Amino acid sequence: MAFYYSRRKLKPREEEEGGELNIVPYLDILMNLIIFMLLSITGLTAFGALNVSAPTYGGGASASAGLAEADAPKLMLQVLISEKGLYVRGNGKEAAAPEGDAPTLPRRADGTYDYAALNARLVKIKAEFPQETKVIVAADPNIPYDALIQTMDALRETAGPTERKLLFPDVTLSTL
Repeated sequence: MAFYYSRRKLKPREEEEGGELNIVPYLDILMNLIIFMLLSITGLTAFGALNVSAPTYGGGASASAGLAEADAPKLMLQVLISEKGLYVRGNGKEAAAPEGDAPTLPRRADGTYDYAALNARLVKIKAEFPQETKVIVAADPNIPYDALIQTMDALRETAGPTERKLLFPDVTLSTL
């Protein structure tokens, strides 16, 4: 009779571990998700960014640019947002201030601003000053942020359904 060793006896028996989980694959997936989310967020913020410049002090323009701009009349367009309504001020005949302290575009009865009328008025001003791109926007401190953004949207381009044209894309924020 032949003698055979059983397989159980030849292999050393490993001790069973008490329920430890291997979390390395989970951490790999988690790190990939975090990197993907960070890259997604930085890419999406470019869509929601508004290009607004702060007021500058002093003159930094070159002499030749200053001479060419001195011949053209300046618009100096300002749009002020207050509790009473929207004030549009400037040097052109369409941007002239009305008599008294009345706003150019008063608030509606429901308390909203008339952005379509503001856009239509700005189209007329742009026809008078086609080279002008700058506008100064000022708002009362208690004006909602949404009103400021919608006003800036009305200033930047026409609201026509078929054709979009830039009006005043260089917006400078100011305080009242």
